Amino acid sequence: MMKTLYSKFVVTTMLIMIGSLCIGFLMTNTYYHQVTKEQNDTKNVDIATNIAEYIESANPVDLDNYLTTLGEIGYQIYVTTGEEGRFFGGEYREKTLSPSVIQHVLDGGIYHGMRDFPKETFVTGFFANELINTIGVPFSYDNQQYALFIRPDIRLLFSEVHTILGGLILVMAVLSLLAMLLFAKALIRPITQLTEATHQLAHEKFDTLLEIERADEIGQLADSFNVMTEKLQENDRIRKEFISNVSHDFQSPLLNIRGYVDLLKNPLLTEKQRQEYATIIELETKRLSTLTKQLLLLTSLDQSTRLLKREPYRVDEQLKDTVRKYRWQLEEASVQLTYQLDAVMYDGDAGLLQNVWDNLLTNAIKYNVEGGEIHIHLQQHAPFVEVLVEDSGIGMTKEQLEKVYDRFYRADESRTKQGTGLGLAIVKQIAELHGGEVQMESTLTSGTKVRIRLPQL
Repeated sequence: MMKTLYSKFVVTTMLIMIGSLCIGFLMTNTYYHQVTKEQNDTKNVDIATNIAEYIESANPVDLDNYLTTLGEIGYQIYVTTGEEGRFFGGEYREKTLSPSVIQHVLDGGIYHGMRDFPKETFVTGFFANELINTIGVPFSYDNQQYALFIRPDIRLLFSEVHTILGGLILVMAVLSLLAMLLFAKALIRPITQLTEATHQLAHEKFDTLLEIERADEIGQLADSFNVMTEKLQENDRIRKEFISNVSHDFQSPLLNIRGYVDLLKNPLLTEKQRQEYATIIELETKRLSTLTKQLLLLTSLDQSTRLLKREPYRVDEQLKDTVRKYRWQLEEASVQLTYQLDAVMYDGDAGLLQNVWDNLLTNAIKYNVEGGEIHIHLQQHAPFVEVLVEDSGIGMTKEQLEKVYDRFYRADESRTKQGTGLGLAIVKQIAELHGGEVQMESTLTSGTKVRIRLPQL
């Protein structure tokens, strides 16, 4: 059976109270035996001695009446000559007293029964209503030697004030316990709400928000939970949108491939038509291949535990190889490319950064105009390396520029039938994975500038 936090708090509170009571009891007991017991013995010896001196000096006519009066005002008294004894005041629960003790007092000694009482609990030591827990002093009356044994009557010492104080302590203890239980209930209620809300999240109900208005740590936890819920809701929306986009981007080329495959089955096709259809199928196949590779790369980049394979290499040489690789596309699109590359050694993941240069250059070609230009600059500005890719293409509006890093976003659908809309998302993630940043500037019909800044370690 699951133990709730509230029940644990209640049990812990009770254990703390009981433990505190026991510890306080033991500490008080120690203080009694070390300090109070000796003082109490000394005080009562003085009282008993004063009584004995008064009897001897005043020689009261009626000794029994005097002792009875002392008993009525709060003392338990035992007087004996050794052969017979009499009790005055409150009655002793245990009246046993060693004859040797009586003889010791009759011989002029003082009996320290309170001081020498066995070291048990202070309740037993202080409240023990026994004849041995007394003070004994000698006195003489009418030429007869007596032994006087005396102790305060504890029952008479507890006045109305003590009763009121005892009741006050009891009421305080009960009210404190009730207040702690109510406080615990109020403290745990938002935690219970938080638990229920997490169960809702587990069932993908991301619209669950906590309405907990507090300024303490629980309030901060509730605020953090609401922020997390909103992010999960946004991530869920992005995930569903991503799945929808992936499905659409896979479905379109597959439908085209299937359609043109059906057309190729027609035996009446001319060779020119057959080549045209085969070319379209090849292009759609390449598009699917590119899309698959980029999705796999994005999945890899999304893994927070992915480690960069950093090693020093020449960035300028990598950029030159990239330009050579796409020379045929540049010639086909009638685009002129120039570059100014400083010899830069950079410690980074060459494989990932190759994806950056590939995407930037293909975008610059794809969105350019016939007879357009592309300029690539590589410079080292301590403490970072800067790569600038500038084209004279169609450019983008401010609204389009704000969405370029969104996955599957295409600024110009008519020019991106072979694209995936993932390129710049990949560029941004790889740059940030290296601790760098991407800056884009674009003006409609005037071209685009993409600046990559990578910090030198």
